[in-house]
Amino acid sequence: MKIYNATDKLIKQTGRIEKLTDSTTALIGSAASLEFNTKGDSISLFIQSEFTPRNYVVLTINDEYKGRYQIKGDTINKITLQLPENEFNKIGIHKATEAASGNIIVHKIEAKELVPLNEKSKISIEFIGDSITCGALADNSDIDCNEGEYLDQHNAYLAYGPLLARTLNTNYLLSSVSGMGMYRNWNDENVEEPIMPQVYNNLYLNKDESKPYKSNFNPDIISICLGTNDMSDGDGVKERLPFNSKKYTNNYIKFVEMLYKKHPNVQVALLNSPMVSEQRNDTLVSCLKAVQNHFNDKNIVLFQFEKLYVNGCNYHPSIEDHKLLAEQLTPFFNKLISNK
Repeated sequence: MKIYNATDKLIKQTGRIEKLTDSTTALIGSAASLEFNTKGDSISLFIQSEFTPRNYVVLTINDEYKGRYQIKGDTINKITLQLPENEFNKIGIHKATEAASGNIIVHKIEAKELVPLNEKSKISIEFIGDSITCGALADNSDIDCNEGEYLDQHNAYLAYGPLLARTLNTNYLLSSVSGMGMYRNWNDENVEEPIMPQVYNNLYLNKDESKPYKSNFNPDIISICLGTNDMSDGDGVKERLPFNSKKYTNNYIKFVEMLYKKHPNVQVALLNSPMVSEQRNDTLVSCLKAVQNHFNDKNIVLFQFEKLYVNGCNYHPSIEDHKLLAEQLTPFFNKLISNK
């Protein structure tokens, strides 16, 4: 068996990731991943959680889900996988949690031999959003709802975006933060906490501007699902102002303008919220249509979920809900891809 550093050139990196040392790589954002092909009948991964007491990764073999693994934060965890009897097997290490949950640090890989992936070029989709896009509060298979830490029910790999992308055979990247909105957050009027337009260009999706987000990921399509938190009433304790349609729409327009400066030919898709209904949904959709109309030369498209999907923890979509969301989105995004 040979030892390969997590920074080895044979390993494909996707998502918000940082090279920490010559040998270690940090998975930062939701569903950030390392993927590689390996020979042999087994492999050992050496992984650590920056956050204590634990964090989570999803492991895949030949793109098949092998479960969500708990990674302890006080030690380097060794995970050994037995592999199928193939000439080589594709291994994936995917961060199940979001940037605010702390890094997953991949130290090294022990394998018989790594071989190039040789993947064909694919369409690429970036999913921008909040806790829904993060896959937060969706997976209570290990720890029940309202128990443990907030990250204990995260599973970004099984969120609607990655599910949709894998169905369509596209590359994907998630830029999502729980509780964030376009002009205000779940329980903050953009007084103490930053909003998505203020953190998007920072690698860690926070206030730290010393580490800008620089990526060779060039999306063909950008999907935006932000508005759930802008529409919320907060915790009912902290002062909450009425929803401001003008602020929301103006911030949304400025945010999309910034995305077009980065990616002039990108197809932008706006999504309403699977957690907002009735009059609030009407208001949200009205704002999204105003954003659409502002860019009348860009052919921005709008998708509307017709019902609520709130069967997970704390009124969020469950894993089964995310499957249904992805199924609904598939023909819509398939049409966008066919136009590329």
